[in-house]
Amino acid sequence: MTPAKPMRVTKQRGRVVREVAAHGSKSERAAVFLETNRGRLVLRRKGGPAFGDADLERYVGRQVECDGFLVGDTLLAERIEAVE
Repeated sequence: MTPAKPMRVTKQRGRVVREVAAHGSKSERAAVFLETNRGRLVLRRKGGPAFGDADLERYVGRQVECDGFLVGDTLLAERIEAVE
């Protein structure tokens, strides 16, 4: 179930991947996702650009831990830290 209002999340862990979002639609684009044990979330930095965030690229392929807000299927991260 997707929350209707922003929900605070802490220590959300997962693997960061870059893949095509909205495949086959006019909104198709490369996007960064956080794959968690509960499913896949679009990953954005709070205050960062919606598309083409170069700061997120350094996490692609890595396990991370995030704090921030869950808004629908998007995690707006206030903190992202690589974990081993």
